Amino acid sequence: MDVGGAVTLSSGVLGGIGAVAVHAWKPLALKDAIAAALKANDAMISTAANAAGMKAGKIAVIGSLKELGVEYFWPEMSSSILKMGHYNEVANLTGVIYEKKFYACDAMSTKMFEAVCEPFDMRFDILKADGVTNGVLPKEGVPKVLKGIVEQAEGIAETEAAKVAAAKTATIKATQEKAIEAASTHLYTTIAYSILAILIIVLIMVIIYLILRYRRKKKMKKKLQYIKLLEE
Repeated sequence: MDVGGAVTLSSGVLGGIGAVAVHAWKPLALKDAIAAALKANDAMISTAANAAGMKAGKIAVIGSLKELGVEYFWPEMSSSILKMGHYNEVANLTGVIYEKKFYACDAMSTKMFEAVCEPFDMRFDILKADGVTNGVLPKEGVPKVLKGIVEQAEGIAETEAAKVAAAKTATIKATQEKAIEAASTHLYTTIAYSILAILIIVLIMVIIYLILRYRRKKKMKKKLQYIKLLEE
């Protein structure tokens, strides 16, 4: 009886069964773990994404207004916008912006007016490029430009929010993957120890069986020798 071969075969079979079981469990467990983690952290992801998008939107509108020269007439513009609840509130700043511009320009010299105020009006289409011809009224030109700035900021905000949400999601998935990998390694180890324990028990039983079988054969041999001796 090839005890070594039998034990080796048994260990291979049991090990294979264990590996298949863990291999089948792992992807399902990972899928469930990720789904549960994402659900548990949904509010956190949403909050972080919205906050990042809002900040990006505010920074975008601030940058656009700076390019238009608004900050020259409204020095505290950036801090005021950052304190707003939403960057789209910028669309309602026509009165604030043009009032500050009006009073500042009214007190300027002709030279400063031409250097600062006229270019400002041109950017809002209130004054044509020739510097002489009037364009649209401030109540029409300023809101139109502000609306365009807000629309542009919306795209930037959405992109940043999606980027942050994706990053948070990826981090959660990676964490769950590591956890499941560690769990599967533990399972492999547990299965290996279980298989080893089973094999030791089987081996002991086989050894006991062989010993008993040997003793039985030895006893039978003596009995046959005794019978043969009696017959002689």
